[in-house]
Amino acid sequence: MIKLYCIPPSVYSAKVRLVLRAKGLEFEDVLPPGGYGSDEYKAMVPYGTLPAIEHDGFLLADSEAINEYLDELAPEPPLWPSELRKRAAARMLSRFHDTRLEPSLRALFGHVDPSRRDHDFVLTQSDIIMERIHQLDRIASPSPLMTGSQLSLCDCGYAITLEMLSQLNAAMDLGIMLPEPIARYIGTLRADPVVAAELASYGPALAAWIASEIGG
Repeated sequence: MIKLYCIPPSVYSAKVRLVLRAKGLEFEDVLPPGGYGSDEYKAMVPYGTLPAIEHDGFLLADSEAINEYLDELAPEPPLWPSELRKRAAARMLSRFHDTRLEPSLRALFGHVDPSRRDHDFVLTQSDIIMERIHQLDRIASPSPLMTGSQLSLCDCGYAITLEMLSQLNAAMDLGIMLPEPIARYIGTLRADPVVAAELASYGPALAAWIASEIGG
């Protein structure tokens, strides 16, 4: 049994759960000891980030490292393309999510609560998010998913972050319009059984967090 240290609204925890589900691996969600960012948790993971996994005494943090470990631990179904250049392109798309798209949304977290919202910052950040979305549209060619018809590691972050974008866009009236190829890609992601199973729990958890912020 794999322990997944996580909290319900965590994007990167959900990203790892997608791989665990895709691989059919047994796992349990575990809250970080002492709470997120606690000294007790940092005694396990010094930089205190989520998620982390514990598997037969082996502790591993960072969603990308975890997902690559899981893909090698349970080779079927494979979640990287077998061809060298397609695999490299998939890794590029995965890095784009982790280093560019998701951080542009994360910057809004402190502004979900209307009483703490800096409207000028939100407008500027919305433009940055739109720029990231258009960059994604230029570098990705979903057919219908990022590497073909099967879910891959590079889809897993987008499945969660694009759900977050949808909910924040509505809750904060960001006015973000998606290019048609990205909108189609989201539709395909949501129809995937593994993604649908994760969003069935993650979507309400995210909505509850947003509601708690908006409610003050």
